[in-house]
Amino acid sequence: MPLGLLKYGLARRYPASRHFPIRPPLKDGYDVVIIGGGGHGLAAAWHLAHDHGVTDVAVLDKGYLGGGNTARNTAIIRSNYLTPEGVAFYARSMDLWRDLSARLRINILYSQRGHLTLAHTDAAVRTMRWRAEVNKHLDVDSQLIWPDEIARLAPTMSLSRSVRYPVLAALYHPPGAIARHDAVAWGYARAAARKGVELHPQTEVTGLLTSPDGSRITGVETTRGTVRAHRVLQAVAGYSGQVAGMAGLKLPIRSIPLQACVSQPLKPFLDPIIVSGSLHIYISQSARGEFVMGGASDPYPLYSTRSTLDFKEGLFAHMLELFPALSEVPIMRQWAGITDMTPDFSPVMGPTPLEGYYIDAGWGTWGFKATPVCGETMAHTVATGRPHPLIESFALSRFARFDQVGEKGAASVGQ
Repeated sequence: MPLGLLKYGLARRYPASRHFPIRPPLKDGYDVVIIGGGGHGLAAAWHLAHDHGVTDVAVLDKGYLGGGNTARNTAIIRSNYLTPEGVAFYARSMDLWRDLSARLRINILYSQRGHLTLAHTDAAVRTMRWRAEVNKHLDVDSQLIWPDEIARLAPTMSLSRSVRYPVLAALYHPPGAIARHDAVAWGYARAAARKGVELHPQTEVTGLLTSPDGSRITGVETTRGTVRAHRVLQAVAGYSGQVAGMAGLKLPIRSIPLQACVSQPLKPFLDPIIVSGSLHIYISQSARGEFVMGGASDPYPLYSTRSTLDFKEGLFAHMLELFPALSEVPIMRQWAGITDMTPDFSPVMGPTPLEGYYIDAGWGTWGFKATPVCGETMAHTVATGRPHPLIESFALSRFARFDQVGEKGAASVGQ
């Protein structure tokens, strides 16, 4: 046993401070109330306090901090999207990810691995070439590579031509990375609390209050009482439609489960993140040696985080074509998150028709990788009342204008 640990265990007083402060009583009102204590809500709270000096903020969550989709995702980070709006948005997120550990003073286990999106058909190869050209034009490192280069990057993956879906090419994105999702939420929460932001887990929002004419938000009703608020930000992932409905807003969103699983830990042998948009599967190996694997979102709307046998059968039928060596590896855990999918596979961000009410929704299968940039852009939007330039194209009003941001070609497993 290390001497330092022994001394700490035998000490009569412990110098270490609490990671989070004790939950305070709810005040009668706040300048800003954030509904949702996941990565996006906590990041927005920290940026409000750090960048804009707005510290009279309360973050409310019906469960524990980071316990929703932040705890149920597979922690893949990339910026190799298809539309100029999407590429610019996620490229900024990648910039923020790289020094996030230093900024939050917590090790988020950020690990750059490289990201391979496999192409199994001629049509998929054309799409990868298209994405590569868009990425290069916007200074994002992506390139189309062929089986010989794929074999060098992922020598343990089967590239046999005698399978149902042979690998023809891949979009290689060297900056692709993974991070520890829990540490991201904890880091933002602790940093926000140190700036004066109040954290209120186990505080469910049950209603929204508006002015007599229904034009502006005035507060929220919770299981712990009513709270007045000048501004309210909604960041509740799969429950976006339900919470927005309390404000009389109808969102173009379907909420559907997305399942994933993790294997028994093995000695590391897979460095890059592997994704197949055609097969709707992805796999990466964590720092602990576990294989984190997922597939397409379920084909029906449902508010449930249950796991199914059908998911595993479909996932591993394809997975074992690529990694036959995993056939005897036990699966340790299986779970699901609730994704909020928009028709154009792009988020909904910014002000709403209800004055003072802001929304961060429509994240489908790509919300975790956007955590830092969502915090930055939504904090700017709430603090100034004007959409940040990076999210202007993601306005809710785009659906009424038929001006959608078609990102389906780069959504991979979310289709």
